[in-house]
Amino acid sequence: MSIARPPVFRLADHAPGRLTLASDQGDLAHVFVLEPDIVRVMVLPGGRLRQPKTWTVAPGMEDVPAEGRDRFDLAGFSLPDYALDEDEGIVRIETDVVRLQVRLDGFFCSWAIRDGEAWRFALRDRPTQAYDFGWWDGRPSHYLRREPAEVYLGLGERSGAMDRAGRRLRLTNLDAMGYSARASDPLYKHIPFYVTTRPPTEGSAAGPAFGLFYDTLSDCVFDFGQELDNYHGAYRGFVAEHGDLDYYFVAGPQLARVVRRFTWLTGVPALMPRWGLGYSGSTMSYTDAPDAQARMAGFLDGCERHDILCDSFHLSSGYTSIGERRYVFHWNRDKFPDPAGFAQSYADRGVRLCANIKPCLLHDHPLFEEARARGLLIAEADGEPAWVQFWDAAGAYLDFTRPEAADWWRQKVTTALLDQGIAATWNDNNEFEIASPKALAHGFGAPRPAWEAKPLQTLLMLKASREAQAAHAPGRRPYLVSRAGAAGMQRYVQTWSGDNSTSWETLRFNLKMGLGLALSGVSNTGHDVGGFSGPAPDAELFVRWVQFGVFMPRFSIHSWNDDGSVNEPWMHPEATVFVRDLIRFRYRLIPYLYDLLFRHHRDFEPVVRPLFHDFPDDPGAWADGDEMMVGPALLAAPVVEPGRTERQVRPPAGADWIDVWTGARLPGGREAVLPAPWDRPPLLGRAGTAIPLNLAEQHFGRPALSRGLMVFPPGGEGAWSGEVFDDDGETWAFREGGPAGWAYAVEVGADVIEVAIRGLAGHPAPPVEVVLPPGEARALRVR
Repeated sequence: MSIARPPVFRLADHAPGRLTLASDQGDLAHVFVLEPDIVRVMVLPGGRLRQPKTWTVAPGMEDVPAEGRDRFDLAGFSLPDYALDEDEGIVRIETDVVRLQVRLDGFFCSWAIRDGEAWRFALRDRPTQAYDFGWWDGRPSHYLRREPAEVYLGLGERSGAMDRAGRRLRLTNLDAMGYSARASDPLYKHIPFYVTTRPPTEGSAAGPAFGLFYDTLSDCVFDFGQELDNYHGAYRGFVAEHGDLDYYFVAGPQLARVVRRFTWLTGVPALMPRWGLGYSGSTMSYTDAPDAQARMAGFLDGCERHDILCDSFHLSSGYTSIGERRYVFHWNRDKFPDPAGFAQSYADRGVRLCANIKPCLLHDHPLFEEARARGLLIAEADGEPAWVQFWDAAGAYLDFTRPEAADWWRQKVTTALLDQGIAATWNDNNEFEIASPKALAHGFGAPRPAWEAKPLQTLLMLKASREAQAAHAPGRRPYLVSRAGAAGMQRYVQTWSGDNSTSWETLRFNLKMGLGLALSGVSNTGHDVGGFSGPAPDAELFVRWVQFGVFMPRFSIHSWNDDGSVNEPWMHPEATVFVRDLIRFRYRLIPYLYDLLFRHHRDFEPVVRPLFHDFPDDPGAWADGDEMMVGPALLAAPVVEPGRTERQVRPPAGADWIDVWTGARLPGGREAVLPAPWDRPPLLGRAGTAIPLNLAEQHFGRPALSRGLMVFPPGGEGAWSGEVFDDDGETWAFREGGPAGWAYAVEVGADVIEVAIRGLAGHPAPPVEVVLPPGEARALRVR
């Protein structure tokens, strides 16, 4: 095959949900019409499918089998009717939402999206060699035309600005400790999905939004215009090292719909217990110390002394140490003579432990020879372990594509941790950095080079950890966290942005990284507050980081500071009272954050999101700013520069806004200046919304609940209603008819604001106190 004689395809088969195009040279292209808004293209040069299974696609499902899902399995999709015709070398496929035209000579695709009554152009392949039909190196490749004014959003937690235009980004999971949140690449996660659209201008509407998801677990590169070649025009491209070219076109036309549909496509986000939203302490320093158990007890004493609310503590890997190294599932009995008693000491004070676990066994691990003899490790063809560098020693990864290894892992998680009273697992250092082609994964009986699908090992590790926790506490929703992951990881875990560095720049760009993840289907996220690596944060940076962190689903202060200090809420005496009060404010917000996580689980909506997600028609909302929406009701504007006492903000047009602290009203679309003291993060409520709160006075070790509803009324009249998810916070009882929340209805008049509260599904309404913004003069009636 040469570029002078590209393949010519013909329509070879046509069946519900799929049609097949074939060339005389044996090339195949399958087009799957899965949903009115989701169409998939699988291009197989030579007709050969290299990886017949997927672990990332789980449409509306909570999981996939450990051995994967057959790529031709269409279960879970609606497979709608579609129109098909062929004329003058063009095949046209049309649903109610998507129109795909395929030019058979050379195979070139062009896409359009229905927007109301009109079809709007969305995407087209590069007209020169969009795919590799044997004329290059055989790697899965896809080149597309790059249109003027396009923006590219997603790919998970990438560094830098949210728009990836002009960049070249590599997806290969690495332990990127101390990374630059502005520039480092690659990082920890592998999510080959991005959204394309054209922002509106003052004279034109936004272009239709659509997503492209490449279903691969291989290392891959996305180029968004950094590479230029005069012979091909303006283009962008995707190239994977291994696997197949199998991509999904997810149509909007609204960006928010694309995000929801991609999340649905890759599986139902796990609904975790409510306590996972509380403050979680953590540091490397405590468990690294010789007197680790005393240091850990000191943390609880500090929370008691300073009245810092806390629900959990992430137990760093020092508890597994022998000397300076870490040995997963090994308790250092010099540091922790009685693991169960230690865990109980934390539970007695209302704090759960989440223990760090790693999937690599060092060569001198007490269990290494057992794992080696049982064939549980990724190995070379001769059986020799596939050695990797892990910290300062050689080790080998467990092979989670071998069912016996996953069984072993579940058993060790249970006996070494859960049976000792550990509440949850912190799956860490799980990037599976395998660089040798000699390393073979068992592959469920079909061995293949492990480096072809490294994130698969990560996903299967998370699945095994979650299964162990679910089996140990049936009926209770597991809480897990993982640093690494891939598309579909939201089915198992909460995550964070890894081992960030301590700087104002990191604070600013971690915000954007979290929003990129949220647009990529992964919304239960956070960051190491204060910075993990580098110098200790000064008081101002620390407070500003806490102000930002209290709005993220994951709120953990974690560190491994160069000077041996620890990021603790009381690390700066002059700031402790501010940090304490900010954490109290976080707990006040937990009912709202919990409701948002439920909507992420049920409706696939992101928790935090960029302003343009909710206000796509406002050109100003597309500016690369440092604000974010927290659900549909709150706009948080973190301070990300030193020395600031005020925060300039432009709330989006299309809504009116209320300063949560002062009650001042701000029109959308206009610049405003908000006070930014240390005790109050700049925060706006969207008029015409309401959020549930916990109004109780809370203290460390003494949780309390007093339900509240804060209403942000419009300046004029209006009416709306909503529901609040509010269950027992830990079990699945709400699925079996147990209490699942309450509803409200608001009517705003010229003189009176009326709020009605009612129960749901036959359950009585709980007591709810309604709160209005400061300065609201209208009378309040609650019924």
